Amino acid sequence: NAMKAGDSALMDILYAMQRLDVRLFSKVFRQGERRMIRPLARALSRSADGYLYLLVPLLLYLLGASQAGVFTALLLISLAVERVLYWLLKNGLKRRRPQEFMPGFRSLVEAADRFSFPSGHTSAAFLLATALCLVYQGPLFSMYLWATAIGLSRVILGVHYPGDTLAGAIMGSTTVIFVASKLGIV
Repeated sequence: NAMKAGDSALMDILYAMQRLDVRLFSKVFRQGERRMIRPLARALSRSADGYLYLLVPLLLYLLGASQAGVFTALLLISLAVERVLYWLLKNGLKRRRPQEFMPGFRSLVEAADRFSFPSGHTSAAFLLATALCLVYQGPLFSMYLWATAIGLSRVILGVHYPGDTLAGAIMGSTTVIFVASKLGIV
């Protein structure tokens, strides 16, 4: 009976979290109806499609930035670890995307994969922002602002719940911090 009570309590918590996530999703998605928000969200979302993760190290090398090699190694190893975690979580938990869960709702873009949790765009964006901060330790507020905007854009476009993007932000940041600690960077 204690096991059943524990399972029931866990299910109650998960259902409450899902209800909260759906309510937050609906509020954020509606904000996207304001003029120019959705086109901006589309552009932001596309900026995290993957090319920046190649372009930033290349740009650092071309500019002769110190630590470009360290940054590139950190980024590549972290992305490899993060993509494995992302795939395992996404395909293990199988959280349905908003358009599959909410009757009559349609997202504004086609997601690249089937499941919602965690947000891969957000995870990779926070990984890049954190890697830049760890290696270059400069005022990289703009990178975190960009990464946050990526997460928000994914909700505004209707492909992720806020909880998916929060999980992605945590996963991307902690993955690169973990890898940096193993490489002796932090």
